[in-house]
Amino acid sequence: MRRRPWLRGLLALSSPLLILLALLVLLQRRGVDRWPALPALLIGTGLLVTSALGQRRRRRELLAALRHDGGV
Repeated sequence: MRRRPWLRGLLALSSPLLILLALLVLLQRRGVDRWPALPALLIGTGLLVTSALGQRRRRRELLAALRHDGGV
């Protein structure tokens, strides 16, 4: 399988860009017109939080494995 590093970088930026886009829409619109931007904001935030928690869990598991093997 061929690797595509640019695709991985684009995916890494997708959540922050989604949040940025939602915030820009929230700043530009008034009243009820702001509602359509909320799902994008919530999804982008949820993706970032989920990613951070998963990364934290993987690091903790790696550290536990290293300690178990006598590496640290």
